[in-house]
Amino acid sequence: MEAEALADIGPARRRALFERDAGVDAVRDDVREIVSRVREEGDAALREFASEFDGVEVGNIDVTDQAERAYESIDDDVRAAIETAIENVREFHERQLPEDWTETVDGRELGRRFRPVERVGAYAPGGAATYPSSVVMTVVPAKVAGVEQVAVATPPAEEMHPVTLAACHAAGADRVYAAGGAQAIAALAYGTETVDRTQLIVGPGNKWVTAGKAEVRGDVEIDFLAGPSEVCVLADDTCEPEYVAADLLAQAEHDPEASVVAVTDDADVAAAVSEAVEAGLDGRERADVIEAALDSEASGVFYARSMSEAVLFAEEYAAEHLSIQADDDEAILDRIDDAGSVFLGPYTPVAAGDYATGTNHVLPTNAGARVKGGLSVDTFLRASTVQRLDRDALADLRETVTTLADAEGLEGHANSVDARFADEE
Repeated sequence: MEAEALADIGPARRRALFERDAGVDAVRDDVREIVSRVREEGDAALREFASEFDGVEVGNIDVTDQAERAYESIDDDVRAAIETAIENVREFHERQLPEDWTETVDGRELGRRFRPVERVGAYAPGGAATYPSSVVMTVVPAKVAGVEQVAVATPPAEEMHPVTLAACHAAGADRVYAAGGAQAIAALAYGTETVDRTQLIVGPGNKWVTAGKAEVRGDVEIDFLAGPSEVCVLADDTCEPEYVAADLLAQAEHDPEASVVAVTDDADVAAAVSEAVEAGLDGRERADVIEAALDSEASGVFYARSMSEAVLFAEEYAAEHLSIQADDDEAILDRIDDAGSVFLGPYTPVAAGDYATGTNHVLPTNAGARVKGGLSVDTFLRASTVQRLDRDALADLRETVTTLADAEGLEGHANSVDARFADEE
């Protein structure tokens, strides 16, 4: 990963950086067939796909009981870490809970009330890596919001990962299913003999999971299309290049399709970051995954002609994770609107937010931060407006309503107001 000048980036490279889809479009046709099979064949399709894709012959798809046993069997220090993460995530998300409110103005009593959806499906990635942290990030906010039933789907294995299962139990999941990929998304969307149909599906995943969510959207609500991990690090000459490199390597180890970028206003810093990335690869267990992500056209280490140019790049990149390792980080942040989650300063690694600060790590990717924020309590709530008018308040609005109704040619709307004053005419 050699340092590159932003000014030298050509149109094709810019498209790769700013219009990244992480391979989702390429698998849409295959995913459509998977979803259709699960919808039509239910558990049989889940078992067949588990054998084909995961190399596992699945007996019980519902592994909720295993999750409870796993919680008791894992090491005490791992259990304590899970509980600490849950406590921090719960505390942060409890602060997001909105309160019902009403207000009376000129005889118009107006308000808003919030109610949770009833059934949520959460996806926890597995396979090449396991993500109990994603269980915490999806289940805990749903439970804080008051969701009655939260089901977790996670890929099957000859031996289900005990820490992921334990996290399901600790976070309060009501059901846990051994199902992965697009087939798990289809099962949560449409239900099977074993899997209960849900109203909303949340959680991150690889390109197959993301394409699955795109396919079922419309038949079920989804949070957003959260694909492979992304990070953009904005740095100046006060940064520690090794820290920047460490954050790039950390996110690159998630997935070969991950996108990792650093941009600075100093060519020497860019070169030092590149060297630190290469040095940091030595001895990594997931070196092949990391190298694939680093080699992507959507990844790179760049130097700009000024910090303003670097900031414009970061704003256009609209990263899932934005790390600012620069002297005046808050002033830089004030110039950026588009980012999923922001990490300020040298001692705020992205991994801290991935696990335990309390903020949510389920975030929009592929520049989705331009229009949407990350998973929150709001994701699981429905808002209803409520109103009550007294006679005088309706009288004050009568002419406005009837005039607009007549302008729209909706006689019945106008009459529904006039009828309440028939005794005066």
